[in-house]
Amino acid sequence: MKEQESNEENEIIITKDANNKQEYEIKKNKKKYGFNIILIIAIFSAFLIYMFAHDGKETIREILNTADYKWIIAGFICLLLVWIAESVCLHLPLKRIYPKQKFLNSVKINMIGQLFNNLTPFATGGQVMQVYIMNKEGKRTSDSISVLTMKFVITQGMLIVFSIVMIISQFGYLRGIFNNAFAWIAGIGIFLNAACVGLFVLAALNKNFVMKIAKPIIRFLHNKIHIGKHQIFKDPDATIKKFDSSVENFNKQFKSVAKNKSTIIFMSIVGLLQNIIYYTITYTVYKAFGNSGTSYIQIITIQAVLMLIMTVFPTPGAGLGAEGGFLILFNSIFQNGTINLSILFWRICVFYLPIIVGALFFIPTWRKEKTR
Repeated sequence: MKEQESNEENEIIITKDANNKQEYEIKKNKKKYGFNIILIIAIFSAFLIYMFAHDGKETIREILNTADYKWIIAGFICLLLVWIAESVCLHLPLKRIYPKQKFLNSVKINMIGQLFNNLTPFATGGQVMQVYIMNKEGKRTSDSISVLTMKFVITQGMLIVFSIVMIISQFGYLRGIFNNAFAWIAGIGIFLNAACVGLFVLAALNKNFVMKIAKPIIRFLHNKIHIGKHQIFKDPDATIKKFDSSVENFNKQFKSVAKNKSTIIFMSIVGLLQNIIYYTITYTVYKAFGNSGTSYIQIITIQAVLMLIMTVFPTPGAGLGAEGGFLILFNSIFQNGTINLSILFWRICVFYLPIIVGALFFIPTWRKEKTR
């Protein structure tokens, strides 16, 4: 009984420490977020200027007048379905740990993650903010991290599997339109995603592995790294003990969810559908501007390659890399004059709208927290 109370007290201390660190990181990153927003606006503005200069107002007006807006609407519906699928993948493990968890709350957490993923390089800010939001709602840090890790492993795992299957099945077609440079970049993208998934799984299932790495790092930071006269960790042994307790609970929750095969299978199916629907957005844009001659399978395969290439670019939302990659990969497939408008509508769907909608979920939450 005393041991259980001690573990609970340690978890409370860890959660408070994590909240303080997250608040510090969020405050510290405000300037970075501001810079990234300016960068995003600059890229969007530069692309609009380029599009009007390259295509001309008359051509753009003609294409918009002849566009099939049923396909544009279909693209927005696909985006909505992607958000729902992502929320389901987050909600299922959360519901197992917190039975009173509501789906609308999972949607909110997911959309806030979308906002900060798109505002930070390599989509690194979303998970941090999601943990912070869940902690403020009373969820433990280790529970939040285990849920997000489970979601990341499954969705990214399905992304890798789906991309590899599509590339192999369409290898002959891709070989005819891509050069070796794109093949290498796509290969790097697969490797990076697979490495991340592998490390997360190893960390989640092997506590000793994590602690063997964490202990020397904590001691090194204590002994060697100082901020002025202050040490990062005043008591490394206490820090290691707290971290060990947090990792233990993290492993416990992760394994608990992982044991439920029906949940894992359902999340995998939803994750696979999420990727397929996401790639389908490109096909709706392709059809909206009167393009034909390339099959649905070929379009989503090229989009899978583009997605892998985008993971290599260290800009918010893979800015410039996404637009440039789309232009290079799809230019020979889209009709003359339609490629730039297609890029614009595609980026509105997969990048700008998630930022706007994510902000609509985040601003009321942030204001409520400031009021508290």
